[in-house]
Amino acid sequence: MNNQISNNEAFVLEASNLDELLAILSKEGHTIIGPIIKDQCVVHDEIASASDLPLGYRDSQNGGTYRLERKNHGKFFDYVVGPQLVKKYLFPAIQKLWEAKRDKEGFSVTQNSNKPHKLAIIGIRPCELAALEIQDKIFAEGPYKDPAYINARKQLLTIAVNCTNPGDTCFCVSMQSGPMAKSGYDLALTEIAEDGRHWFLISSGTDEGAEILRELKCRQATETERMAADNALENASRKMGRKLDTSDIKELLVRNFENPIWDKVAERCLSCGNCTMVCPTCFCSGAEDSSDLSGTQAERWRKWDSCFSVDYSYIHGGSIRPSAKARYRQWITHKLSHWIDQFGISGCVGCGRCITWCPVGIDITEEARAIRESETAKAKKVELSYETVGKES
Repeated sequence: MNNQISNNEAFVLEASNLDELLAILSKEGHTIIGPIIKDQCVVHDEIASASDLPLGYRDSQNGGTYRLERKNHGKFFDYVVGPQLVKKYLFPAIQKLWEAKRDKEGFSVTQNSNKPHKLAIIGIRPCELAALEIQDKIFAEGPYKDPAYINARKQLLTIAVNCTNPGDTCFCVSMQSGPMAKSGYDLALTEIAEDGRHWFLISSGTDEGAEILRELKCRQATETERMAADNALENASRKMGRKLDTSDIKELLVRNFENPIWDKVAERCLSCGNCTMVCPTCFCSGAEDSSDLSGTQAERWRKWDSCFSVDYSYIHGGSIRPSAKARYRQWITHKLSHWIDQFGISGCVGCGRCITWCPVGIDITEEARAIRESETAKAKKVELSYETVGKES
């Protein structure tokens, strides 16, 4: 293996050598997280070898529908995305912030000092890498930095797998977040299984990734192999299940704050919060305090919350968003509009999870399209009425 490796230089890793990659990560002290099958679903959990991966499985997704199917192929990463997120390893659903204990002089407060593990996550999709970039802006780059997130992020090694089989709810092309990883990874893989061969095109994105490549049994890719990977990603771009027109979308949603479309979607919305729980960028949370019966110890915990909860927007006197209409409107306008004001980037990466895991199949792309079309129809109606008046006069 050439000791001089440039980032994004393409190599070929045979599928039979995937365990070698995992062994290198383990030797360097990383806990390896990868996709596994659990409860008839692809989730991320600790793995020991390539045999733990969902070989030959593919998920079928649509509005309110998820099915895992066994296919007659030998791919490890042919699924799209499951309900669990990389986010949970950096921004846990439940996390102790501090604890206080009574002593002779009062109370002593101890901040949560759990040291993060060195994690290597294999199977991160490009849309999730884009989501991590957004989370970084919130927790690591903004005015209110989260030390626990920053420490965990520094210990994270990311091994992306480019998407060659997008799902029916995917629209990462619209959000410019896939199907190929452009940045934010240590290593990136593209899996190819055709013509009796099973291999990965692999490249590094950081010095740490390049160092791992130097230890791997892989060779420089040929032009034919690079083209095979490029063609697979081009085909994936054309097979997106959904599309979101993002032109002028920030201003579009601001202009249509009182659009009747919000009432229609509210009739279907259950305010269950599923969309926020599976979203890789949502970051709403609340704090809960607890104490023991003796009054000598207290703890504060941070827990995921949702803007679909009535209590989340509670202030003295009641909730400022008491209706399903107000809560759904808050979610989609924040995600696609106000997020840009706050962080300079959209809060949506086009993973489609919110569509798949909505019990009634509410589709963010369809709702945005309905608002755009209603505005266009209204403008045409006004134009026609002016034409009629002009002819009569």
